[in-house]
Amino acid sequence: MRALQHLFANNRLWAERIKAQDPEFFGKLTKQQRPDYLWIGCSDSRVPANQIIGLLPGEVFVHRNVANVVAHSDLNCLSAVQFAVDVLQVRHVIVCGHYECGGVIATLRGQRFGLVDNWLRYVQDVRVKHASMLDEISDEASRARRLCELNVIEQVGNLCQTSIASDAWERGQPLSVHGWIYGVGDGLLRDLKIQVDNSAALIPAYETALEGLGRDGLSDGGDHQAH
Repeated sequence: MRALQHLFANNRLWAERIKAQDPEFFGKLTKQQRPDYLWIGCSDSRVPANQIIGLLPGEVFVHRNVANVVAHSDLNCLSAVQFAVDVLQVRHVIVCGHYECGGVIATLRGQRFGLVDNWLRYVQDVRVKHASMLDEISDEASRARRLCELNVIEQVGNLCQTSIASDAWERGQPLSVHGWIYGVGDGLLRDLKIQVDNSAALIPAYETALEGLGRDGLSDGGDHQAH
């Protein structure tokens, strides 16, 4: 415990700073949370959801896992999505990947780390599906960035095909699913131009996003910030 006392000290300073700015802040947090956003991101410590999008605690519901995967067999992720959509009634689900993702790089290099290798099979599936596009990129760093982008697009597709999303759209609940990517090197978000507002919109949005990768060259570092 003594080794972590600096974290408790940091916490006290943070709480005092927040209360100085808004004395009622923590009192308001004790009431039911009503965020408009669900963030599905990577567990990477360099990608903190609230700070990236400038929102305070209580304003975004967050689920994170290695390489921001949405798998139909992952009850943890699906439970978070179901609670956010059905109970909290979020209006936007943001699937956000990031460049320099260790899981994606490990997948490209065929590196082995143990149990997590089984989880990264989901990213390997994305790699295999888009092998022709990836094989056209000779530089490893650029290829990894492109796979990061493709992985987000595929996870958006996975989420939109869950019964949670389809049921919400069927009952007329406003719900939009977005695919973004974050640049660790510059701190900026980029919109991968995939937004799905209903079941029928998935395939056109998916195809447009894939076409946009080749046309806009997001992985080359262009300025494509999310709006």
